[in-house]
Amino acid sequence: MTTVASFFRKPLVLWIIGVAIAAILIVLPLISDPLINQTVTRMLVAAVAILGLNVIMGYTGQVSLGQIFFVGVGAYAAAFVLRSDWGQSLGAGVYVVAFLFAVIIPGVVGMIVALAAARLRGLAIAMVTIALPLVGVPLAKRLSDITGGSQGISVRYFKAPEWSGLADDQWQYLVVLIIAVVVFALGYFLVRGKYGRAFAIVKANEAVASSMGVSPYRYKVLAFTIASIFGGVAGFMTLVAYQFYSPDSLNFGHSIELVIATIVGGSASIVGSLLGGVFYVLVPQLAQAGGLGAYTLVIQGVVIILILFVLPGGLASLPKAIRRRLKKRGESDSDGRSVAPSANQDASTH
Repeated sequence: MTTVASFFRKPLVLWIIGVAIAAILIVLPLISDPLINQTVTRMLVAAVAILGLNVIMGYTGQVSLGQIFFVGVGAYAAAFVLRSDWGQSLGAGVYVVAFLFAVIIPGVVGMIVALAAARLRGLAIAMVTIALPLVGVPLAKRLSDITGGSQGISVRYFKAPEWSGLADDQWQYLVVLIIAVVVFALGYFLVRGKYGRAFAIVKANEAVASSMGVSPYRYKVLAFTIASIFGGVAGFMTLVAYQFYSPDSLNFGHSIELVIATIVGGSASIVGSLLGGVFYVLVPQLAQAGGLGAYTLVIQGVVIILILFVLPGGLASLPKAIRRRLKKRGESDSDGRSVAPSANQDASTH
């Protein structure tokens, strides 16, 4: 078992696996039907939002129940640029400007919130983040000139260009895939670098972090800001995937679903964020297909309870749990074999 594990840790093997996965992801939209392409696209959108939530909750150990608010801010910021007169004069550059708005505005808002809330702990910071979507829904309905009010806002600008030779669903998939790959690469290097180590220290013990010269306040603000930026990016991706956004998408229930998906996929895990995205999209779709759409939250609640009992580390910890179980079984078998000869020797001496 150890030999197999070490084989898959070799750099060349990892590169081969990575290239194979990339090839599959690129070829997938060319051979799949539109429904599968749209489903995978939405999974990638959710995975980016969950990755941001994982930065603040999984890697830094803070509570955030308002990630959907930053997704909404990013979506509305991008939609504002795409639909504005001055945005239209930019030509193809409007997409770049819209993306920058979707990154910068949620990042600034997130940093402002973090500067005020990062000194809080536990229930206090949870209440601050809960307030974000609760305030966001009526605010979005009020600012109808920007958000389209209760009816929502439609953005039909992400159609496949003629030179691509792709259908709209294929083009949207590839755009979302490229953004997701870049964001996940940034997230990977972030949590495995010095910032990731600082986040882990703050998560473990803030007093120890302070004694080591690591400012808990500074890194909590940084983590919250990064999570907000990733949420904004997911907002832009939402426009690409759905081409529509409404205040209903900002409600608190969606924020809780993101938290549930983070835990189910695996807290403090890059792979867990991807699995969380799959869970976030697939469970409601399966529930709807089975006529149980009204019980989606109940189903998600049951799943999270089962996961916490069986796999406390989420679905991403399944391989580790299997290896641990096989190792224990191997040790028990070896102990049994070592005891048997000694028993036979004792019998022969008598």
